[in-house]
Amino acid sequence: MRKRDHNVFTNAASLLICGLLAGVVVAAAAFPAVAMSGLAAKAGAETFGALPKELTVARAPQITYLLASDGKTPLATMYDENRRDVKLKDISPLMQKAIIAAEDHDFYKHNGVDLNGVARAFVNNQSGANSRQGASTLTMQYVRLAIAYSATHPADVVAATEDTSARKLREMRYALQIDKELTKDEILERYLNIAAFGNGAYGIFAASQVYFGKPPSKLDIQESAMLAGMVKAPTAFDPTTKAGYPEAVARRDYVIQNMVDIGAVTQAQADQAKKIKLEVNDKRTPNGCVATNQRTWGFFCDYFYRWWLQQETFGSTSYDRERRLKSGGYTITTTLDVQAQKGADRAVRNHLKENSKAARMVAAIEPGTGRVRAVAVNRNFKIDDPKHPQNAFSSDPKKAKKKIRGNYPNTVNPLVTGGPGITGYQAGSTFKMFAMVAALEKGIPLSYTINAQPFFKSEYIIDSSNPAACKGTHFYCPKNASASMTGVHNMWSAFGQSVNTYFIPLQQQVGAENVVKVAQKLGITFRAPSDARFASTKDYAHQWGAFSLGVSQTTPLELANAYATLAADGKYCEPIPVQEIRGPDGDKLDIANPHCEQRISTEVARAAVDAARCPVGDHSATSKCKGATARNVHGIVGAPVAGKSGTTDSDKTSALVAMTKQYAVAGIMADPDWPQTNQKMGHDVQNGINPAVYETLRDAMKHKERIEFTPPSGKIILGDQRSIPDVKCQPIEAAKSRLRGAGFDPVVSSSKVPSSCPKDTAAGTSPDGRTIKGGVVTIEVSAGGGSTPGDGATPPGTPPTRPGRPRG
Repeated sequence: MRKRDHNVFTNAASLLICGLLAGVVVAAAAFPAVAMSGLAAKAGAETFGALPKELTVARAPQITYLLASDGKTPLATMYDENRRDVKLKDISPLMQKAIIAAEDHDFYKHNGVDLNGVARAFVNNQSGANSRQGASTLTMQYVRLAIAYSATHPADVVAATEDTSARKLREMRYALQIDKELTKDEILERYLNIAAFGNGAYGIFAASQVYFGKPPSKLDIQESAMLAGMVKAPTAFDPTTKAGYPEAVARRDYVIQNMVDIGAVTQAQADQAKKIKLEVNDKRTPNGCVATNQRTWGFFCDYFYRWWLQQETFGSTSYDRERRLKSGGYTITTTLDVQAQKGADRAVRNHLKENSKAARMVAAIEPGTGRVRAVAVNRNFKIDDPKHPQNAFSSDPKKAKKKIRGNYPNTVNPLVTGGPGITGYQAGSTFKMFAMVAALEKGIPLSYTINAQPFFKSEYIIDSSNPAACKGTHFYCPKNASASMTGVHNMWSAFGQSVNTYFIPLQQQVGAENVVKVAQKLGITFRAPSDARFASTKDYAHQWGAFSLGVSQTTPLELANAYATLAADGKYCEPIPVQEIRGPDGDKLDIANPHCEQRISTEVARAAVDAARCPVGDHSATSKCKGATARNVHGIVGAPVAGKSGTTDSDKTSALVAMTKQYAVAGIMADPDWPQTNQKMGHDVQNGINPAVYETLRDAMKHKERIEFTPPSGKIILGDQRSIPDVKCQPIEAAKSRLRGAGFDPVVSSSKVPSSCPKDTAAGTSPDGRTIKGGVVTIEVSAGGGSTPGDGATPPGTPPTRPGRPRG
């Protein structure tokens, strides 16, 4: 605060008079019956002298603005009170004059307390006149509001506004002090920014927007007069109501005439202004994610809101953080890419409307920063009105029988990003990526071959009654979606064609617990309790046989970010919905900075992406692709692209990930109300998941540079190849010794295969021929003339059986 020069005699006189008359005059204004009481006078003077001289003023609540990533496009506004402080220079001079004309003609003449006004109020109120006068100056009114906003307890708010002599004394004392410390213009600026104008508008900026849709610098005479007239009684003078409109017009004309009295306008200007028909908006400023600038942006906004509530920077509790958001006056540039978001909104609704039981959910994220660029689902972000519901009954028959309504077409559940009650959806064979990365990390190269059979008898133990068990055994027996997949595959062809009987043997070699660990490094969080239990210990994870086929639940956002990490050469970044946050004074906060770390080696990431170009119809850098499950993606996106599709048994969910160097887009199609849906979720059909993903990526990439993925190099492609010794028909221990001596890591299969070799000797190896130095070589055990079936028992301590088996 800077001091303003005052006449010494005037200051002293003001203090002296206020000290002597406080008990009589102020009490008289408040309580005429005791005005002449000596006790009241004594008490008033003592109270006045005992008051502290310093007024602590907290910043009044400010509206927070959310913008798209371009820093210009409005996304949403959030507030407890719709207020935005502005400088006096940005407020029309007419508005400045109007508030003085309405509330305090002598504002520029007195020292915060208008002694003549106090005396007039005393005389008027003692005379028994019909109307009472309050004698509060603009400065005293500002003090009253400032005390209320600075209060930390509800009782303090009451004390700041109750009609008592103590309150008026306090206001006078602080007003005199404020008037010495601030210029008149500073006081006027603060008052105009803190005053209430009704209809949720606090401060002149909000008021000019709510009532006239313009900045306060553009207010004319009659608009200024109307707003100035409202602060006395915002409800009574509300021009948006039938009863308040004539009162607002009369009050406006009264203020306009007062503007003539103080010399702010001429009589001719006043007469002309009074003739103007008062026209105002009846539009409160939108508040929260249910009122975003574009109705389809609510899910992104909600993701931002949930992210904010997790940031300890903004308070120790979620309540504190929410209050900061809605009163802190931030300008937040989010990561929402308008082009990508609009493309996603169109894509998820194309041929599948909001009232569909199936939800098409898409998330787009930027590799290398974690910035979430789009969040879309074919739903309305809206709370369904329980009195007039639009939502149909749940697709889950059990819930429908109980008259429980589903989440279509309206929901505010975080379907795309996950959260309370939303643990995710099975993403099928998109999880094969984690097995491939785990193998690459173990030194197994892209060229590693496995002779994939129509089904694979694994070492994973499950309940023998499970349909996924090998017939008559308790071993997990995955099979392929098509007989054409049978044969020798490397990682390029196996990933391109989504060969189950390649990836489960691969997972078995590297250890399912290591595949789970890769998924965790890439950001899969295992929200579902059953998934969390499997991932909780190495022993449980080791027996998670179907993990690489996508039986775990995830969200489109997590899945997109997992693949984005690989597109960014192994650099993982926490998903983040903001790219810049500025406080009410324009100061930039560093909370919006990306949080990234290298979690996968660069060469492993590049090798995984090289293989991932195969499923989506692109060519790997080594031209090893053979087959594709979503071949048309490359041609539609028109850029170097990588990704993977995924489907669960009976098509209960479908998924696709497609990514360039700039965007990773993941989509999952499922029924959030009923995971065991009898509806088939399609892929490359009009209402399937594939168009929702590749159209989003296509639109996001419009006018963007086409950047090639960096190809892998060195041994990660072909590995350090060594010949595998022939151990056929040798005793198992002898075979292990020979393989170990040749530099391999021998393991013995727990199952046996038909062979011409003697029973319990080595029937051969998998792989045979050549493989990488130090690689895993499985010794197949001969069953002699036939196989030895398992006993079907489940050993004690075996993790519970996972229902469902994705098919590719």
